Amino acid sequence: MYNDYFSVDSILAENQKIQCTFKHKIPDMGHLGGGSDRDIAELQKVQLPVWLAYTVLYSQWAEFNIPMPFNQKVRNALQADACSVRLSNLVGAGGTWYGFGKTIMDIMDDEKAAGLSQTLSSAFRLRVLEIIDQAHHFATLGSASGSGHKTHDVAQVFREGLDVTEREVFALAQESARKTKRWNENH
Repeated sequence: MYNDYFSVDSILAENQKIQCTFKHKIPDMGHLGGGSDRDIAELQKVQLPVWLAYTVLYSQWAEFNIPMPFNQKVRNALQADACSVRLSNLVGAGGTWYGFGKTIMDIMDDEKAAGLSQTLSSAFRLRVLEIIDQAHHFATLGSASGSGHKTHDVAQVFREGLDVTEREVFALAQESARKTKRWNENH
């Protein structure tokens, strides 16, 4: 999904910025940093979107730091209580935490990529049960009680903390719960 040229999620994931530290002076490329400098200085740190960082990194002009959404602090929080971490807050608009992680894995060495892969899959496994449980809970509450507006607000707050992929799972689980309830009522 995230390597599809026409995928909006892929475009959003590759538009996330990572900090690159340049190993050499790069003449006439100062505009990449968004500043008014003519050149990029040696050891200068520049925030680049992933799609542009590919070329810079593979050309051996720069190195990159692990982005904040995947640093040790976030990994520790996920290990302590994965469901309490608001993944959408970590990556900004679009909330493509898993997609951004997959994109970062593609430019890491194999050992670091395996560690990040473990973090991503572990977080998803730990969170998906809660997501499905909450989706079923809100689907049945919304139609069963008279306080549908209040329930909708709580469900909305829960959904806002989810990654795009998790929101899709939430919506599918909620629709499944509604259809199952309708089927049970009609049979």
